[in-house]
Amino acid sequence: MKKALDHLKSADVLMASIIERVGPCRMTYREPTFEALARAIVFQQLSTKAASTIYGRLEQAAGGRISPEAIQQLSVPEMRQAGLSKQKIGYIRDLAEHAISGKLDFAMLPAMEDEDVIVALTDIKGIGVWTAHMFLIFALRRPNVLPVGDLGVRMAIKQLYKKRKLPLAKDIEKLAKNWHPYCSFASWYLWRSLELKDVVAAKKAVKKKRTAAKVKTAKKSRAAKA
Repeated sequence: MKKALDHLKSADVLMASIIERVGPCRMTYREPTFEALARAIVFQQLSTKAASTIYGRLEQAAGGRISPEAIQQLSVPEMRQAGLSKQKIGYIRDLAEHAISGKLDFAMLPAMEDEDVIVALTDIKGIGVWTAHMFLIFALRRPNVLPVGDLGVRMAIKQLYKKRKLPLAKDIEKLAKNWHPYCSFASWYLWRSLELKDVVAAKKAVKKKRTAAKVKTAKKSRAAKA
């Protein structure tokens, strides 16, 4: 960990300032299991609170532990009752089928290269590159994953590196050239930077300014019509 942070601080002055302000890296890991991937699907495009509630219901319906066998034993109505959308039910059932058939062997994933893991995971319905990146970082604990499609990473880079627009994948890859081989840690600090008080205050100020501008425009429009 120290080696990674020392590298990032020496490679990028702005990253060094973020690390100093955020403090020690406290990345939370999960085991690289079926349950971790099923959880990732449940949490897609939902608030943490809503997703946690749905996941808890699914876990209860599955008998306390989510496994491929438990998912196959659940009916679609039972999964719907937990709060899952029809689409996500299909994704999780497809994941269970891959696990039971052996198409996806979780025991093999730790020994596979990052790109091979991405190929294996994205073969499953509902699992895209973003979910594969999150699994690599937080389950397989890979140190050099750069989630270029993550909105949080893009927003943090836009704010901290004074970009006019949200950066594209190619822009992020260019910026992160000196972060290698510790891009996962850099990404974690970018996410945490969005929680810093001054960054949050700046975001609120921008939002307030935009709202005021919209109100002003609306008043002018009504005055012109009068």
